[in-house]
Amino acid sequence: MFGWLQRPVLISEKLEGREFEPAHADYYTGKPKQPLQLILQARSDLLSVWRATDFYEKVSSIRVLGRQIVVVNSPEHIRYVVSKRHDNYERKSPQMRRALEYLLGDGLFISDKETWKQRRPLVSDIVHKNRVPAFAPIMTSTSQELVQRWVSLGDGAEVNVLYEMAGLTAEIISRSVFGNDLGQDSANSVIEGFSRYQSLIDSVNLGYFLGLDDGLPVWRTPRLRNSVKRIHRVIDQVVEDHLAGHGDQNSMVELLVRRQKRNPELGLDVVALRNEAATIFMAGHETTASTLTWAWYLLSKAPWVEDALHAEIDEVCGNAAPTLSDVPHLNWCRSIIEETLRLYPPVPILARQALAADEIGGVKVDPAALVMIVPWLLHRTETLFPNPHHFKPERFLGDERPIPYSYIPFAAGPRTCPGLQFGLVEAILCLATLAQNFKLRLRENHKVEPQCRLTLRPRAGLPVTLHRRHKGPV
Repeated sequence: MFGWLQRPVLISEKLEGREFEPAHADYYTGKPKQPLQLILQARSDLLSVWRATDFYEKVSSIRVLGRQIVVVNSPEHIRYVVSKRHDNYERKSPQMRRALEYLLGDGLFISDKETWKQRRPLVSDIVHKNRVPAFAPIMTSTSQELVQRWVSLGDGAEVNVLYEMAGLTAEIISRSVFGNDLGQDSANSVIEGFSRYQSLIDSVNLGYFLGLDDGLPVWRTPRLRNSVKRIHRVIDQVVEDHLAGHGDQNSMVELLVRRQKRNPELGLDVVALRNEAATIFMAGHETTASTLTWAWYLLSKAPWVEDALHAEIDEVCGNAAPTLSDVPHLNWCRSIIEETLRLYPPVPILARQALAADEIGGVKVDPAALVMIVPWLLHRTETLFPNPHHFKPERFLGDERPIPYSYIPFAAGPRTCPGLQFGLVEAILCLATLAQNFKLRLRENHKVEPQCRLTLRPRAGLPVTLHRRHKGPV
């Protein structure tokens, strides 16, 4: 089932009206590895274990050191897991829980059972799509500030766009979640802290494969503790300010605080508030930053798509900054974001732990088995998306949509990301605002290599040069 995968530059290239296959035509070749080899390989990169035969609609199973792993790559059976039998598969994998519990505590992303049932409605209400109009101006104004900074760097300046997008989305989420400016120093603490945290976390919990159903706690090394402290120091201060009455009345955290005052039985003490604030912050800024980074990479390799994007922005917005009212008309911009999410889902592996024995698509499932739904595979399955490894935003133009449970960049079922609409609008507005003013070009001869530990990032970042299009609303 698994094998070595040399990761490709997964785009299509077009020249004089012709479309070419990606350069890495042999990236699915490689000899299958033994289970123990797979575990060792996956520890550094969870994408490195897949081979060509995994990109098919099917349910498959292997055992690693006696532990069953079931991979579900069929929309019909994904629906069964995440919706019909959500009660049996609601729990995140031991690896994900253990990897994030030190950082997020019992935050919504990794909680389950009563904690999840109690807090999910609270967080969903706070980031509900009906609240997006209140936060959209923050998205636009913060993007405009980045435009101004990029202009000041001069034409041709080089930046690492992964960190630029992380800074942008961290500031947006801070102003909307926390109601105040994060500031460059605090933003850097969070961005660098989480980057270091990801690099230090083992992508495989060996204790789980050795027989411990809940896995082993992460070894809290001095470097890992320092990374978490840098992040918690920023978020703790903001939460404490809110509890002291200094928070913005429209911020997401202030809404949580007020809800706790009205309903003390919720038990949202300082630690719980910090955990939910940290969850919203980390999930909100990291996923959108990753999406925007990959979008810039794809656009830099697909000038015909970039031309269509620029023409649309010029027609819809002119020289005015894009706003929420423009979003319904920015169809190319939306389709670019959706196609980027298809090719590079921020969380490319959604893993659950079976509560009880079951059967999925004819495969018998053990209690405590690892059940994996892998958007990285699903979104690149030929029967679901023709030419699946090509960058083709036109897939998402018009009224036709992917079949249910075939496109799940925000997960699916009851555990669908509650910030879905917030993230989509944010990505569209940020991309439109920056593309209105700049073209980004990948550093010549730079090898782009996807790497998945907790989220999907380009290994070593994405160095680009900035090129001014025209004088926009700076």
